[in-house]
Amino acid sequence: MLSVNHNAYKLVEELCDKAEEYGVTVSKMKSGTTLIDAGVQATGGFLVGKIITEICMGGLGKTEILMKQYGDLELPTVFVTTDHPSLATLGSQYAGWQISSKDFFAIGSGPARALALKPKDIYEKIRYKDKANTATVVLETDKRPPEELVVQFASECKIKPNKLFIILTPTTSVAGSVQVSGRIVETGIHKLMKLGLDPTVISYAWGCAPIAPVHPKFAHAMGRTNDVILYGGVAYYVVRYGDDEKLEQLVCKAPSKMSKQYGKPFREIFKEADNDFYKIDPRLFAPAVVIINNLETGKVFKAGEIDIKVLKQSIGLNT
Repeated sequence: MLSVNHNAYKLVEELCDKAEEYGVTVSKMKSGTTLIDAGVQATGGFLVGKIITEICMGGLGKTEILMKQYGDLELPTVFVTTDHPSLATLGSQYAGWQISSKDFFAIGSGPARALALKPKDIYEKIRYKDKANTATVVLETDKRPPEELVVQFASECKIKPNKLFIILTPTTSVAGSVQVSGRIVETGIHKLMKLGLDPTVISYAWGCAPIAPVHPKFAHAMGRTNDVILYGGVAYYVVRYGDDEKLEQLVCKAPSKMSKQYGKPFREIFKEADNDFYKIDPRLFAPAVVIINNLETGKVFKAGEIDIKVLKQSIGLNT
C-alpha cells in the first residue's frame, strides 16, 4: 500500500538538505521535532511553494509553475497533476485538521493527517489509513506552534516527536500563495464528494490556478488566495462512472458559480458574513471551471467559467 508520509518524507529530506537553495530555515524544537520555516522569517519563494505543494499531496502529485494568460492579464500559474487523486488530495492535501491551543490556531494539511485520521469520515470514504514512522504536517500560520501542541501532534500521529516535521507557510508569503493555489484539484474533488460523487471513482486529475499576488495583510491575502481558485481555477478529472446523465448533473452543480454569493471578491463576501466562514455558502468553495471525462463512455462534461473581472478586482487592478 502507498504511504503518503513515506513518499512525502523523501521531499522533506530534499527540502532540509537544500534549505539555503529553497530559502527556508530548519530548526529543532525541544521535543526533537523539525520545524521548517517557509515564509515567517525565511524568504521562501516559488520553488519552495512548489515542493511544499507536492509534500502536501503526499508525494503523489507533480507541480509546475508557468505563466498563463487570463484575458489581457498574465499571472504565474500552478499546474498540478496526479494519478492518485483521492489519496493525494483528500487523503493528504486537504486542510482538514484544526489545530489549536490557548494562544495558537492553525489549519493543518499534509500526510500527517493520514496517521491521525483527521477527519475520520474522509478516510472512511476513501478507505485509507497510512502506516509510517515519520509524519509531516503543513500549517498555514505565521506563528511557531507551542511545544505542548507539537507533542500532541506526534501523539495523535502515533510517532515519536523527533520523527515529526512541521512546515510553516503563512498566507502572506509567496510559498503560502503557491501552495494554496496548488489545492485546485483537491478543492474540486471535495466539492464533488459533497455533491455525492464517490471520490474513489476518480482515476486521474489535473488542475491549474493563478498564483495570487502576495499582500502583507492577512485579510487581503486570504481573500486573494481564495479568489484565484473560485474565479480563475480549472480542474479536470478522468473518472469511471456508469451514469452519464447523473454525472452531467454533478458537473453542472460543481463550479463556484453555482453559489448565490458568487460574483464579488472573497474578502467582500467574508466581511458580509461577519468574518465567519460558517456563514458562507459552502457551494462557493469550488473551482471556477470543472471538466470531467468519463472513461466508461468517452463523454466529456464541462461547467463554469473564468471570471477575469473579479480576478482583477481581487488583486487591485482596474477593470
